Amino acid sequence: MTRTIALITGASSGIGAEYARLLADDHDLVLVARRADRLGDFAEELRARGAAVEVLPADLGTHEGITAVTGRLAAGDVRLLVSNAGAGGYAPLVDVDPADIDRLLTLNAVAPIQLVRAALPGMLATGEGAIITVASLLAFSGGLNDPRAPRRTLYAAAKAATVAFTRTLTGELADTPIRTQLLLPGVVATEWNEGVGRDIPWAMTPQDVASASLAGLRLGETVCAPGLENQAAALEALLAAESALLTGGNQPTPATRYRGPQA
Repeated sequence: MTRTIALITGASSGIGAEYARLLADDHDLVLVARRADRLGDFAEELRARGAAVEVLPADLGTHEGITAVTGRLAAGDVRLLVSNAGAGGYAPLVDVDPADIDRLLTLNAVAPIQLVRAALPGMLATGEGAIITVASLLAFSGGLNDPRAPRRTLYAAAKAATVAFTRTLTGELADTPIRTQLLLPGVVATEWNEGVGRDIPWAMTPQDVASASLAGLRLGETVCAPGLENQAAALEALLAAESALLTGGNQPTPATRYRGPQA
């Protein structure tokens, strides 16, 4: 059996590591993360499962790190891209160091786009490939006023961009053999964000998140919210709301409330 190559970012722990474990039986792997020592140890575990494993240490919060990974993708042999690396940076905006704004947006929003752009030519040339982009349910939390939710201005903005990018890309690639999936996990019990998810009773395990994503990809789902039972109805309602805003708001004159002496 021919083994295809999967490149996974954020692969040294959490959801990324679980993707690698699930794929190791029938894929060769390129593992991307900042921590070279952890990648090296993890690669040995996966090689024992029969996978050929490349280790590519890179910080995708930097343009140098993005260049290293896009350079590897430009070889054109990666058939599954799992763009999973991310960081929360949870804090009120006024408390975020200005230097961290570029790093967080680069990691959470720019890197996934650059990686997809680098992977697509090889996939399109061979007529085979799949792209999984990990966003978050917090992308839809802009209007949420829940005291339990983290201070998330930058993170929610970046993940909202990832949602729009991936959904639009799905339409762009509809007439090609390339499959796309937008993954929307909720709270996950990992070491991410200092491991806070491990203490939350409704957190999903990273194993279940990655397993649901790959099952959804096999089912042809372009959006996967692992904990959402009636996903089709939720997505239909989302599309209806988007259509109402686009159609209702795209008019030649202002709405009635903006006209007249009371406005």
